Amino acid sequence: MKIKFNPNLDFQRDAINSVTRVFEGQEEGNSRFTVSGIPETEFQLQEIGVGNRLKLLEEDILKNIQSIQIENGLRPDEILKSLDFTIEMETGTGKTYVYLRSMFELHEKYGFSKFIIVVPSVAIREGVYKSLQMTKEHFSQIYDNTPYDYFIYDSDDLPKVRQFATSQHIQIMVINIDAFRRSFTNPELEKKANIIHRSHDRMNGQKPIEYIQSTNPIVIIDEPQSVDTTNKSTKAIESLNPLCTYRYSATHIDKYHMLYRLDSVDAYERKLVKQIEVAGIQVDDAHNKAFIEVHDVSNKKGSPEATISFDQFKDGKVKRVKRRVSQGADLFEYSGGREVYDGYIISEIYAEKGNEFVKFGTDIYVKKGETIGGVDEDTLKRLQIRKTIDEHLDKELRLRPRGIKVLSLFFIDRVANYRQYDEDGNQLNGKYAKMFEEEYKKAISSPKYSQLFEGVDKDTIAERVHDGYFSIDTKGRGNSKVEYFKDTSGTTQADGDAYNLIMKDKEKLLDLDTKLKFIFSHSTLREGWDNPNVFQICTLNETNSTIKKRQEIGRGLRIAVDQDGERVYGFDVNTLTVMANESYENFAKELQKEIEKEEGIKFGVVEEHSFAGIPVLDESGESKNLGVEQSAKIYEHFIEQDYIDKRGKIQDKLRLDIKSDVVNVPEEVKEQKAQITSLLRKLAGKLNIKNADDKREVKLNKQVLLDEDFKQLWDKIKYKTTYRVDFDSEKLIENCAKALRDQLRVSKARFRYETSKLAMDRGGVHAGDPNQQVQTYDATDFPLPDILTILQDETQLTRKSIAKMLMDSGRLSSFTNNPQKFIEQALDIIKSEMRMVIVDGIKYQKIGDDHFYAQELFESEELFGYLDKNMIKAKKSVHDHVVYDSDIERNFAQAFEENDGVNLYAKLPAWFKVDTPLGSYNPDWAVVYENNGDKKLYFVVETKGSLFSDALRATEKAKIDCGREHFKALESGVAYEVADDFDRFLDVVEE
Repeated sequence: MKIKFNPNLDFQRDAINSVTRVFEGQEEGNSRFTVSGIPETEFQLQEIGVGNRLKLLEEDILKNIQSIQIENGLRPDEILKSLDFTIEMETGTGKTYVYLRSMFELHEKYGFSKFIIVVPSVAIREGVYKSLQMTKEHFSQIYDNTPYDYFIYDSDDLPKVRQFATSQHIQIMVINIDAFRRSFTNPELEKKANIIHRSHDRMNGQKPIEYIQSTNPIVIIDEPQSVDTTNKSTKAIESLNPLCTYRYSATHIDKYHMLYRLDSVDAYERKLVKQIEVAGIQVDDAHNKAFIEVHDVSNKKGSPEATISFDQFKDGKVKRVKRRVSQGADLFEYSGGREVYDGYIISEIYAEKGNEFVKFGTDIYVKKGETIGGVDEDTLKRLQIRKTIDEHLDKELRLRPRGIKVLSLFFIDRVANYRQYDEDGNQLNGKYAKMFEEEYKKAISSPKYSQLFEGVDKDTIAERVHDGYFSIDTKGRGNSKVEYFKDTSGTTQADGDAYNLIMKDKEKLLDLDTKLKFIFSHSTLREGWDNPNVFQICTLNETNSTIKKRQEIGRGLRIAVDQDGERVYGFDVNTLTVMANESYENFAKELQKEIEKEEGIKFGVVEEHSFAGIPVLDESGESKNLGVEQSAKIYEHFIEQDYIDKRGKIQDKLRLDIKSDVVNVPEEVKEQKAQITSLLRKLAGKLNIKNADDKREVKLNKQVLLDEDFKQLWDKIKYKTTYRVDFDSEKLIENCAKALRDQLRVSKARFRYETSKLAMDRGGVHAGDPNQQVQTYDATDFPLPDILTILQDETQLTRKSIAKMLMDSGRLSSFTNNPQKFIEQALDIIKSEMRMVIVDGIKYQKIGDDHFYAQELFESEELFGYLDKNMIKAKKSVHDHVVYDSDIERNFAQAFEENDGVNLYAKLPAWFKVDTPLGSYNPDWAVVYENNGDKKLYFVVETKGSLFSDALRATEKAKIDCGREHFKALESGVAYEVADDFDRFLDVVEE
């Protein structure tokens, strides 16, 4: 099976044309130079070298660059700083294919024949070489068997360098930056330089670099953000004497002259890469052990400090909090007195870089990035492995009938977790390999997957579907040699062996007959290897993953291929599931931050040149671009329209006009309105917003506020009260026991498995609605807390009363399932019953004439609402608009305005509160009613959807009861009433 390449993909052709058009107008040809012959012979033999030649003027090159940039929607450069060019292409869109084919195009158009590909690592070097092998037949067909040679630079094979200089055919050298980064001009230090910079007998006393320099090679840098890391690297590139330099990456740091950009948003919107689905495993209700996570340790001010997370008991609930702590901090106190933290006093904070830790007591050490007391790490990793297997098998069911092989990739940080050895050097499964085989056997026993395993020995298949790709260390054992896998940095020669093995198997892995489907590799394998049919990526680090999200997902973004080697497009096939060590919301947020930082994408921002590439027809009917000057005018027009701010950030007003298709554009570009709006739609992102133009500040209606009727109303209701309670303790115990028996539902801790597909547009990275699966976490390795003491401290009830409630409830057996959850629920229930019993015996009393809400408070209040959303105009109210919270309140406000009997009314402000044992209570309305000159009536009205007690929540009913007692205690002649519609209120008025 061979991967096929499509020569007609428009985005790749656009990138290639952008590269070649830089030299439009260049004559075809090459340069000749003399290569030193072999001395001490009768005839002085000389060879003729062939190099690249450039005759184009700089001003012509700049014009070409500007034209390319405008067409590609990029900001045009004003001056030609150098012949360094940038091509930005999202991972998985074929940048290697693009730059390889660009070489042939540059040769065909201008005769350029010497090319050097500079790479940062062994992994990428092997990947490029594999691509050269895979595309050889493809390029031979396209370019009529144009002869070319390619090779990896090897300091032990210097004749290849001479061939590079003298051959008249296309020459492609792949070289690692480390092979020529060390160059010394001091002769005494020359032996420390790379061989390429040293004089050599096999090169007739010349330096290999001099042969390369003579050719004026076109240099292509793959992943420049990893190559151009130091000044030495920059000088090393310059030492090649390049005619020009093209840099290809998805994440550039230095942009130089940008020629083409296909960023992550473009790639996603055009479905050129897989859709990303984030899967996360969250743990709910597991607070029964002393959880501690060390985030950071520092010693900036001479006094070491650490940032840690721990569980804090507050207001009857346990919440995970993060705070800065110093030596001597007692987590028992910080946690709200939780017994599990007794003795967890910080005795040392050690800040040496690379070895940071926090010591608790005498023997508990937690390193930076580590966690203790949470869910058992191996349990969590086992579940990650199982869910990855399930996702894999589900995709196999769908995709195998279409001839698509499904692969899954596991990153691990220690080889020993996957592969171990006995004393004789025999391979043994590490813990992850054991987990995998056990979970795989369980998974395939499901009838759901029976069709995938017809005729397969299920007892042995688990051993054959996974393998590890790691660096190999050969060690002696007696008279034999044993090969061991080992941890390496990702840049050593040993890594080269591992990467080479993976690259050789790249196409073999895609064959349905190949049993291998699950690949375990060292976490340093972040770039340089990928396979189009990786559909799951799971990072099994012992601590939280330090791999950047863009690196992590990059291994699986390529569009899948079938058994014929053809790409299969569409998100129905191409979904990459990433098993993340965090929530999907956080993954999306952090991914957006990385994209903004690494790609320089400004989500939701218009730039001055954004419209320059829009095609228009000139007076002669020829097609041209709108241009930078006209684009800048549109930009300024949008600022004037308040569509964007001065930094180009899109405002809600523009989003609404886009949604309504009424975008206001300058008169001279009316014909291009559709194209401008289309571009803006991509930049604006989601449109589900409130209309900012409808936002209004609610102002006081002074005429009502100063009216004598309102003053009399306010004088009747403005006073504050206090309350006292009297209750039956036996009744409370009885009610609490019954409520605990009926309402207590204490489950064990749970794993919550959530998956959410990410969407990307110019507005940002968005997580969709999640799908959830729940699984019980059956843990019992935790101490049982003193429940009586905790409940006594929180409720102020006696231990005897609490013990009787718990015993009479019959629910104490649930305590051992999840002690902390039991305590939290029991507290909620007991406190709720206490409030109900207290309300039954509550008595309110007016505090005195000096304690009241001043009428002047209305003048200091700021109130806002949205027209046609949550506010209506008012004439009888103390405000010129009424801001309502529900349809019932809106209907009441409308009726107050329309009924002749209502003199005036007020929606009582949030600061008007009645104290109750259940928290403060804010009634809805104050009303003055007078019908046909009759006596004036004063009301406080609470509006509810139902008047039936059974339909009201217990706390709502209790607060209403307290409100009634409060206004009764004022003895001011104000009637407190509850109504579900205005007619019901009129019935009360009639009474």
